[in-house]
Amino acid sequence: MPQGKPATVPDDGMTTRQRRNRPLLIVHTGDMKGKSTAAFGLALRAWNQGWPIGVFQFVKSAKWKVGEEAAFRALGRLHEQTGEGAAVDWHKMGEGWSWIQRGSEEDHARDALEGWQQIKRDLAAERYGCYVLDEFTYPMKWGWVDVSDVVDTLAHRPGHQHVIITGRQAAPALIEAADLVVEMTKVKHPMDAGQKGQRGIEW
Repeated sequence: MPQGKPATVPDDGMTTRQRRNRPLLIVHTGDMKGKSTAAFGLALRAWNQGWPIGVFQFVKSAKWKVGEEAAFRALGRLHEQTGEGAAVDWHKMGEGWSWIQRGSEEDHARDALEGWQQIKRDLAAERYGCYVLDEFTYPMKWGWVDVSDVVDTLAHRPGHQHVIITGRQAAPALIEAADLVVEMTKVKHPMDAGQKGQRGIEW
């Protein structure tokens, strides 16, 4: 893609403008950190364009205080006060499932499925211009949310709605359906030298 130009132009009957403005399904996967960080960077650009933001966190504990949430909630308040940017909604799906596990697996599975059902309702209503489905690969991997339903729903979503999904071990069908897939691969990490996560970098 030299100078941001596509290597080939498909014969799909679309104009350059139509193809350029087509809403994207984006997947950030891989074992290295940075998947959510990159997704929220895209969401910042979406906010600047005036596209309403919907964040759905599926795995990180609802009690964790993450910097991105505080920043986006502040941006949401700025929009309410001045009209700048766009509205921001931040949803946490139950207690979360990661290093902290509370409640039964059935409870988590139910919460994850309800979260997906809410996303389907929002997509049908064209509620957001940008969706961040953070750590959403895990409910699919664990069988709590049907991968084929996700792929089909996203393939047929109406309007101009970008969707960004993060998490390790993305399902092959999701990768196949996505327009943009990034795999985060570790080259080097501070933990290799015994350093734990730190404020301002990990949260």
